[in-house]
Amino acid sequence: MKKLLVTAALPYSNGRPHVGHLAGCYLPADIFVRYKRMCGVDVKYVCGSDDHGVAIVLSAEKEGKTPQEIASFYHDIQLENFKDFGISFDVYGATSTTESHKALSQEFFLKLFEKGFMEKNTTKQFYDESKEMFLPDRYVKGTCGYCDAAEQNGDQCENCGKVLDPDHMTDVVSVVSCKPASVKETTHWFLDLSRFESDVKEWIENADLRDHTRNFVSGLLGAGLVKRSMTRDTSWGIPLPIDDPEAEGKVLYVWFDAPIGYISNTLQMLKEEGKDPEEYSSWWKSDDSEVVHFIGEDNTIFHCVIWIAMLKAEGSYTLPKGVVVNNFLNFQSPGEKEEKMSKSRGTAIWLADYLEQGGNPDSLRYYLTAIAPERARTPYQPDALLQRNNTDLANVIGNFVNRIVSFTKKYVGEEAPTYTDEQLSDLDKEFLSTFATVKEKTATHLDAYQFKQALETVMEFARSCNKYVDEKAPWVTRKDDMDTTRVTLAVSLHAISFLSALLAPFLPFTSEKMRSILNLEPCSDWSGADRALPEGLQLGETVILFEKMEAEKWLPQDGVDGA
Repeated sequence: MKKLLVTAALPYSNGRPHVGHLAGCYLPADIFVRYKRMCGVDVKYVCGSDDHGVAIVLSAEKEGKTPQEIASFYHDIQLENFKDFGISFDVYGATSTTESHKALSQEFFLKLFEKGFMEKNTTKQFYDESKEMFLPDRYVKGTCGYCDAAEQNGDQCENCGKVLDPDHMTDVVSVVSCKPASVKETTHWFLDLSRFESDVKEWIENADLRDHTRNFVSGLLGAGLVKRSMTRDTSWGIPLPIDDPEAEGKVLYVWFDAPIGYISNTLQMLKEEGKDPEEYSSWWKSDDSEVVHFIGEDNTIFHCVIWIAMLKAEGSYTLPKGVVVNNFLNFQSPGEKEEKMSKSRGTAIWLADYLEQGGNPDSLRYYLTAIAPERARTPYQPDALLQRNNTDLANVIGNFVNRIVSFTKKYVGEEAPTYTDEQLSDLDKEFLSTFATVKEKTATHLDAYQFKQALETVMEFARSCNKYVDEKAPWVTRKDDMDTTRVTLAVSLHAISFLSALLAPFLPFTSEKMRSILNLEPCSDWSGADRALPEGLQLGETVILFEKMEAEKWLPQDGVDGA
């Protein structure tokens, strides 16, 4: 079995994470990693903050701090928030402080430079006269010169997918000053992506990609790839490592050094584990290892085109096996139109705020997976979160576990009953026969990155558990047939154990609570997920798995927004 390295896009360290970030890549990657760990795969989950670029500089200027102070401050907040939601990184580094990152990035650039892949050119770039600064791609807004879509960033049109530049944008405004942007000449080093078009095309045809991602990138290839600047004019970043007077004051483009952070964070992980950092080659340069990236839709071109071209140009790294792309998560209040999740509009649901209000982290994990924007943008709806928590989680799962365990303790005792094949009725056998099918179906979806469908398969099983109990009616049989009642409860407790294992990748906190109620260790073996309970098992303390969410607390009231 090959090693598996899973990465999630490095978040900019200039703000707090919200539910859109969690749904975009960190949660689906975590579900995948947890499942693969249960399957016995040697898997590592690598991430860290993206600390460079103008975004950090502007945040530092606004808050009266240095870029490093801003980066470190938000790095710590992000890591804490992710941990609170059970995101199980093996390492969470930082491009500004991870020990090997600067040297590794400069070495990567030099190798491309020495191979003749980096071309120095004088180019036009948007400039903010009032701030006396060149404007990076995402700090200009304007109209696309190809399809006339307004309010587009300066790197890529969200409407038609074309790469934009000063010659193909109109009505351009600086996001920094909100004033019209001018155009000035500057010198930069470019990577000619067209030289790797055939390599990217071949990778696209064979990589693990969702259909909409493959179609989108194929469309970009059809329009032809262009030269892309890999350097920037700013003071905060990794200095350009070449002896050229015009390189002074230049840094590596943040999207050049950010994906290299996956590699440097792997080295950091090995160091923290007390291993030889050079072992990173076994993860990044070996046919015995596979790399899968999880990202949001806005990072598609960087991971599926530029990163692939960079790796092919460098030559010693293995190309990723796949890139799993989720679309954006929008926001929709009850009775209102769907809109983009936005801090300025007050439609960003911050992870920390959700927890401070008393939210269950697994409830949000469940809801975000159930509505996962795997193929199209979907809205976060506070009323739908409440409904999912109260029906699917509290009623279907929580009620099933509580009533079976409580009933067992009341009428059978603290020791879990067991059953033999001879004691099983046709209904018992029919129900138990579904376990293997459910496990296989769930695994098939998870292996195919279909997390939404995998979760629904688990929920279908949870509903069947309640259906089974309703049909067996132990509250009736216990009056005159305790043998049948014991079998019903034994099978139901077996189902709880199985359900807790199925839920482990999705709802880790709830899964552990369910295992604790049964006095079982957390499930770490997918193949044995449906294993029967051991004889003589003493039941643990019953706890409420999911509290009901009240509309008065969680939904907007009298014009006041809820969480």
